[in-house]
Amino acid sequence: QLQFVESGGGLVQPGGSLRLSCAASGFTLDDYDIEWFRQAPGKEREGIACISDRTGTLAYADPVKGRFTISRVNAENTVYLQMNSLKPEDTAVYYCAAGPCGSTMATFRFWGQGTQVTVSS
Repeated sequence: QLQFVESGGGLVQPGGSLRLSCAASGFTLDDYDIEWFRQAPGKEREGIACISDRTGTLAYADPVKGRFTISRVNAENTVYLQMNSLKPEDTAVYYCAAGPCGSTMATFRFWGQGTQVTVSS
């Protein structure tokens, strides 16, 4: 089955850090832009960080800009999301998917099951 496998979530105190991993299963990352999304309880899924394949351009949503960093290691077939200075409002299930940065969510594919991040004292 072609999908991403997300991992690295957990419970962390406000101000703490986590690094999420997104491993491609059944396909290679080459030629794909990759975006991290998140969905908080009762809210719509939102894109928060995207990394392009050809140019390496990074794009971040305002709520995470300056705190989160997306990176990719194609040789490992994995994308990472380093999350620093975490806030309670970052609590959500985090997903990654492949699709053109800046496009609508419907164009993204290879969705995984997500990884839960809970920020609480």
